[in-house]
Amino acid sequence: MKYQLITEDVKLGKNTKVFSFVNLYGCEIGDNTKVGCFVEIQKGAKIGNNCKISSHTFICEGVTIEDDVFIGHNVTFINDIYPRATSGDGKLQTEDDWKCVPTLIKKGASIGSSTTLLCGITVGENAIMGAGSVVTRDVPPDTIVAGNPARVLKKIDDI
Repeated sequence: MKYQLITEDVKLGKNTKVFSFVNLYGCEIGDNTKVGCFVEIQKGAKIGNNCKISSHTFICEGVTIEDDVFIGHNVTFINDIYPRATSGDGKLQTEDDWKCVPTLIKKGASIGSSTTLLCGITVGENAIMGAGSVVTRDVPPDTIVAGNPARVLKKIDDI
């Protein structure tokens, strides 16, 4: 497809669809997953089977997304608790100057458009994040969260 940058070290599953203006390097994407336009998935990120990654989303190193997960438009993951451009001596940081903090999105979760997820959290199975949420801590399974910071609104069983 036109206007894709997919490096040789990317592992793409069967029937996975990757649309235009996508940047993939060093990541793994499972079977039957769709990756929308203007998405970047960095090295070390792992995406499961049957996922939908909507346009304008950024998935950084350290993020693991299990099977059957929906990621809305313009979702941003963060992998550094204290990001800095330079090291203590004033030089631009390299990979040796920071620690990648992992994030886990469990099976069946749904992340609404324009959500930001801080690093070091786990989103439980079948959890739903409302659009525009800022997720700063773990999300229990089978719950709906929303807001800034995201707070539990209700259990899915209560719907």
